[in-house]
Amino acid sequence: MLKVIISVLYVFICLLLITVVVLQSGKSAGLSGAIGGGAESLFGKKKGLDEWLARVTVWVAVVFAGASLLLVVWK
Repeated sequence: MLKVIISVLYVFICLLLITVVVLQSGKSAGLSGAIGGGAESLFGKKKGLDEWLARVTVWVAVVFAGASLLLVVWK
């Protein structure tokens, strides 16, 4: 029963990790960065949000790794 609960939490952690990674802005935005670059300099970039998402990504990745190890060890 406990393994089922951990497995459900694991799926939730996986979805959360995917969401947090997708929400981050890329370092090189490519063509969209070239087109929207003027707007970023005019309105300012959301630097605080990017830093917060980076920290959350690290913590969710650590929890993901721990949950992965727990599921592997606990057969």
